[in-house]
Amino acid sequence: MREIEIGQAKSGRHAYAFDDVAIVPSRRTRDPEEVSVHWQIDAYRFELPILAAPMDSVMSPQTAVAFGRHGGLGVLDLEGLWTRYDDPSHLLAEVAQLGGREATARLQEIYAEPVKPDLITARLNEMRDSGVTVAGSLSPQRTREFAKVVVDAGCDMFVIRGTTVSAEHVSSQAEPLNLKEFIYELDVPVIVGGCATYQAALHLMRTGAAGVLVGFGGGAAHTTRTVLGIAVPMASAVADVAAARRDYLDESGGRYVHVIADGSIGRSGDVAKAVACGADAVMIGSPLARAEEAPGKGHHWGSEAWHPQLPRGERIEIGTVGTLEEILFGPSRTADGTMNLVGALRRAMAMTGYTELKEFQRVEVVVQ
Repeated sequence: MREIEIGQAKSGRHAYAFDDVAIVPSRRTRDPEEVSVHWQIDAYRFELPILAAPMDSVMSPQTAVAFGRHGGLGVLDLEGLWTRYDDPSHLLAEVAQLGGREATARLQEIYAEPVKPDLITARLNEMRDSGVTVAGSLSPQRTREFAKVVVDAGCDMFVIRGTTVSAEHVSSQAEPLNLKEFIYELDVPVIVGGCATYQAALHLMRTGAAGVLVGFGGGAAHTTRTVLGIAVPMASAVADVAAARRDYLDESGGRYVHVIADGSIGRSGDVAKAVACGADAVMIGSPLARAEEAPGKGHHWGSEAWHPQLPRGERIEIGTVGTLEEILFGPSRTADGTMNLVGALRRAMAMTGYTELKEFQRVEVVVQ
């Protein structure tokens, strides 16, 4: 791809966000009822290509179960409040009342409580007893410490999620996590990320991961670009990682690694554009944080918001728009893409003539 000169000593690629691209209708349309949006990763089939982000404002054990019963995959943050406190409901209510710098400082205090292995086991067992697919998330820094607890508790899918995750982390302070060795030793499929480039994604795919997260997570609640200067527009990032998936498929002799868009997906149109750019599924936070059942009660924050040394996120107020079921399936009472996410994806596919998600990845897009 042609680079643009920034100055005589520096050049850079032009990259595109979801807002910069649009899906082009084709000559053929279909009935939305004939469209399938199911998704299968490893041995697990889901009726929705949507993962709920492991964020305390989005997922509790109860909402993860509810989301699973609706056909998606709810991922619980195993370093969140639910594994630090027996009952964090009063703390969630307190966070909803905070504002400004007060919110950041208080979040740091609340999350200073240690993660308790017995609570990890209890929360995962609670989800497992409901009969849904169980998924939990750890940061790369805590994965080695708690992985055995997670697997022994019967987790079906393991998510390693961070702002940026590499296949090879170099550190003089502690033994680094070798993802290839770690994933090889596990008996459960692993989803790992984020990443935003072709080369980084290819390295993660070579570790044996079942899925790769594209983006930096956090979405509406993170300030990584402001604090660290790091950001990659998602349309280009997803397309680059989809290219890595294609090339790794050839390199590995047919091993398919799923591409999961994680970030900058706030409306139903963003879900459709993510798939159109090459994603197999999406991980979303803020759209689900608007549900009446969401633990954040109309407020949203991620793990970046309570980092003890360098917070890169905020607790924001996003309000509520309806129940979890209405946000996923409608009926919608708004025209802004915050409700009936699945219905909108079905209609986008139907209006462009596609009945399967893999086919829809081939749809034409234009740069606006």
